[in-house]
Amino acid sequence: MSRGAAFAKDRPPPVWLQGAFRLLFAGGALWASIVVTLWVGALAGRWTLPTAMEPLAWHQHEMLFGYLGAVIGGFLSAAIPNWTGRQPVAGWPVAAAVGLWFAARLAILCSAHVPPIVGAALDVGFLLLLLAYAARQIFASGNRNKPILIVLALFALASALDHAAAMGALADPALGMRLGFALVLLLIALISGRIIPAFTRNWMMRQGLGEGLPTMANRFDMAVMAATALALGVWAIAPLGVAAAVLLLVAGGLQAVRLTRWSGLRAVRDPLVFVLHVSYAWLPVGLLLLGAAILNPVLPVSSAMHALAAGAMAGMTLAVMTRATRGHTGRPLEADGVTVVIYLLVHIGALLRVTAPWLPVDYMLAMRIAGGLWSGAFILFLLVYGPMALRPAPGRSA
Repeated sequence: MSRGAAFAKDRPPPVWLQGAFRLLFAGGALWASIVVTLWVGALAGRWTLPTAMEPLAWHQHEMLFGYLGAVIGGFLSAAIPNWTGRQPVAGWPVAAAVGLWFAARLAILCSAHVPPIVGAALDVGFLLLLLAYAARQIFASGNRNKPILIVLALFALASALDHAAAMGALADPALGMRLGFALVLLLIALISGRIIPAFTRNWMMRQGLGEGLPTMANRFDMAVMAATALALGVWAIAPLGVAAAVLLLVAGGLQAVRLTRWSGLRAVRDPLVFVLHVSYAWLPVGLLLLGAAILNPVLPVSSAMHALAAGAMAGMTLAVMTRATRGHTGRPLEADGVTVVIYLLVHIGALLRVTAPWLPVDYMLAMRIAGGLWSGAFILFLLVYGPMALRPAPGRSA
């Protein structure tokens, strides 16, 4: 082998291929803003989407399995090396995985012209690729996070069911969406129960606040998780039943109590920590709203769903993406002014979308403003955090 060939082989890949989170976080943020923009325009009758799916079904699928699929993939690429002590995947496998995710998004969007089975195969294939990567790394290291493999497998199944429903193969057209939705909420509850009290405790200790520390996970948390899993499982199967409503109300109340045990108000001076508490607060609010909406049809289910999606899911993923991008690119774990604006935009947009049916303004105007604010958070994340992830940190070489 020549000296030049040996040098090329030993040269590290470019920064943007050193961990899939760099491209997947940026791509997911871009796609979230595009999906909301296209959906609001389609809802207002400004254009017709080139997808074989119903516009609402496409919007729900792409936010759940498209955007969140990218975020889950990015999170795993950043977290699994820390969990297992194994080297992160870099180079052409990263490019291939991101390319597969992107191809799935285009194929599904254009499924009125591309056979829908193509988009389904690409979409589910990406999620199965994540599952294979996580399983290989976790089993090879003997890591304890094996339960996450079950969630990933069920999430891939939920995506397949959603595609099958869109192609008319399922009697319940929303079964896959509800299953995927429930799994993401459980994943948020599980991971947040580890990171929020830990990050809050660490910050309080650094500030010399030794009293009133967050309560770390114990049997109460296990009971709350069990109640939440049961409620979401029953809702996924029978979304209009009284049993689902009662269980969701119980789970929402327990999740609210769980949140109060994490001393969130003590960390209000650190936006990077405090935003985790604010984002998580949407989970009990959404569960309570959803349970109440099932019992009382006057309450719109869409408001409850957006409390969970636009609030809990989007708020938590942006909080994690900003923190992970800073931590994994050598930047200080501090929220600057722009980061605070990102947090404000996503949560104000979510609040406006949830309350839109009751506001004394035109509904579509409220929807457009909410969508603009919410999308603005992701565009700002892309503009600020994209360069952080895709270029070397100051003082570091590629």
